[in-house]
Amino acid sequence: MSLSAPTVEVSIDPGSSAREVAQTLVQAGVQVNSTLLYAWFRLSGHARSLRAGSYELTLGATPQSILQKLVRGEESLRTVTLVEGWNFRQVRQALGKAEQLKPDSQAMADEDIMERLGRPLLHPEGRFFPDTYAYAKGSSDLEVLRRAMKAMDRRLDAAWQARAPAIAVKTPEEALILASIVEKETGQPSDRAEISAVFHNRLRLGMMLQTDPTVIYGMGTSFDGNLRKQDLRQDTPWNTYTRVGLPPTPIAMPGKAALSAAVQPKTSSALYFVAKGDGNSAFSATLDEHNRAVNRYQRGRP
Repeated sequence: MSLSAPTVEVSIDPGSSAREVAQTLVQAGVQVNSTLLYAWFRLSGHARSLRAGSYELTLGATPQSILQKLVRGEESLRTVTLVEGWNFRQVRQALGKAEQLKPDSQAMADEDIMERLGRPLLHPEGRFFPDTYAYAKGSSDLEVLRRAMKAMDRRLDAAWQARAPAIAVKTPEEALILASIVEKETGQPSDRAEISAVFHNRLRLGMMLQTDPTVIYGMGTSFDGNLRKQDLRQDTPWNTYTRVGLPPTPIAMPGKAALSAAVQPKTSSALYFVAKGDGNSAFSATLDEHNRAVNRYQRGRP
């Protein structure tokens, strides 16, 4: 037995009989008599155990190794990575570019996707856990989204069950929204818990959160990479410079660390923070301290 190429890809349809599997293998490039291959399947006693899926065969494959691969369901898998901090628009773009992933969702509106996933009327932002997902050739992108959605459900529930007492967020939904903001504001992983503390402190005091990533999210595709003072004054439901409290939805996909930080903030009196320019943040408890930090780190003044 030999192959017509160094690598042969085979897709076995669900419900295929052993004879049809043998024929499919030969048509794909396995150079052997299909009747003999079928007879081998029968003699092995595993003819009814062959699994549907996408398989990759390489030089040196034998009838025995092919049988083992099909019985075990050792499919050839591709992967797609959803990155922490991405918004749903970026998720959709990544799925659209994923190798041999069936683009069932590409022509759908966001709300239609959520309905297909069993979450009608739910905003999709932040509902999918950032991770690397393996899938078989020809799988639906909706299935990847479904797995990512269930993964976020599990991660959020675990974070919520481990929440600190007396935190400012009152529901898992609020925790998810805050986690998405923490994710976007974090330059240095070690700062997450204190960034979370700043927002918890502000929420308790009824202060505006005043976080730039929410403004950027509210601007949508009109954001050109440069946030201006006039943008901070332009009211949208997500503008935390014009509205008190959390925005109505998450603004991105938070990872596990951001979810934990959102419900386990550091004990801190800080109400302000500013980027130092090296990935770290400077935290301040008073406006005077914050202004001095801004002058030092943002304006280069002593």
